[in-house]
Amino acid sequence: MTDTNTFEPKIVAYVCNWCTYLGADLAGTSRMEYPPNLRIVRLPCTGRIDFNLIVKAFEMQADAVLVSGCHPGDCHYNAGNYHARRRWILFRDLLDLLGFDMRRIHFSWISAAEGRKFQQVVSEITEKTRELGPYRAYQEKKVAYPQFPESLMPLGDFSTEDKLRETAHRLLGEGRVQVVIGYGERGPVFVTRPENADKLVWNKNCLTNLPAYLKRKEITSLGKAAIVVKGCDERALTVLEQESQVERENLYVIGMACSGLGAPKCAGCDVRQPRFADQVIGEAKPADAADHYAALDVLMAMSPEERMGFWVEQFDRCVRCYACRQVCPMCYCEQCLVEKNRPQEIDTSPTRKGNFAWQIVRAFHQAGRCVGCGECTRACPAGIDLWALNLVLARSADKNFQYKAGMEKTAELLIGTYSTKDKEEFIR
Repeated sequence: MTDTNTFEPKIVAYVCNWCTYLGADLAGTSRMEYPPNLRIVRLPCTGRIDFNLIVKAFEMQADAVLVSGCHPGDCHYNAGNYHARRRWILFRDLLDLLGFDMRRIHFSWISAAEGRKFQQVVSEITEKTRELGPYRAYQEKKVAYPQFPESLMPLGDFSTEDKLRETAHRLLGEGRVQVVIGYGERGPVFVTRPENADKLVWNKNCLTNLPAYLKRKEITSLGKAAIVVKGCDERALTVLEQESQVERENLYVIGMACSGLGAPKCAGCDVRQPRFADQVIGEAKPADAADHYAALDVLMAMSPEERMGFWVEQFDRCVRCYACRQVCPMCYCEQCLVEKNRPQEIDTSPTRKGNFAWQIVRAFHQAGRCVGCGECTRACPAGIDLWALNLVLARSADKNFQYKAGMEKTAELLIGTYSTKDKEEFIR
């Protein structure tokens, strides 16, 4: 047990310049006493408090973190705290899955006039952290590999391969498209001549999410493209369109009805029949009612220390090859955050802290965008269970905001928008 008489916790507070910081100033000028354990980092707005800063604080051996800003409706920039609240809701669920001690992460609204509340919040957090003792994230703990629910689906109907080839031959022959992006025997193929349409295949190995290629210059230079998509791939295409990354009128979409490829990535898939394609080939069997979030319950049944131990073992295998980034259709930035060095936010070497930071950033950048295709997991040469990080964020979006990425073309994006009714039970 920690000796609370000798242990003094180090608490990092990220605060809004216009409200909480002034509330702290008011507490000081009013001679209100509170523990000196707080290290304040002042930022213009809670909307500018990057989630990576919370991770960085624990990397630097902080024992607790406080994030605080203006009350909803009082933001100096109108809506910064509303946007922050939505991100916090999602980010808390991700940190919980990873095994962080959620008792050490605090959120509070404190206005410039609430010096007394600032005093009380800091005092309560300090006392609670003293009781918890020192915190060191990323600690090893041997745990048995979880027994996740069986997720293999029966193979679908692949008799529509000839119809796919006929369609590609016709589109190229008529000059309606200059290239067909589809599946070949050994991976993606880019067919530019009608006579090569027989290179296209439709079988259980057609796993790649092909919209990932649409942003590549060598593909766009070929001219108007036709692209083969499954239901999950079509969701990715919809998200890219919502984010103004593709122009739908410059594409011809060939939808392939998919009743399951017999792969774990198909578990619980609720989009088998493409809905927005220019042409749909085949008819998919209805999706079953399998709970595709059930695998998360296996992890959440562990203690936080066991979950952290599980992810430490997983992420220690990461060699930072970035295969997960390369295959993801949502990772289209010309320069990734991990490659920026002015300042360098994430350690680029495969250290434990660097790997945690990278995987957290990668996953959270997919919040409200990941379509559950599972390509990141399939491409990982180290066999890391990346699907769980994406899935917990998908469940959080579904549960808290009734949002599923790529399901509706007219839906507003999850991140970048907000509702005044977003929950805030976790904020004091």
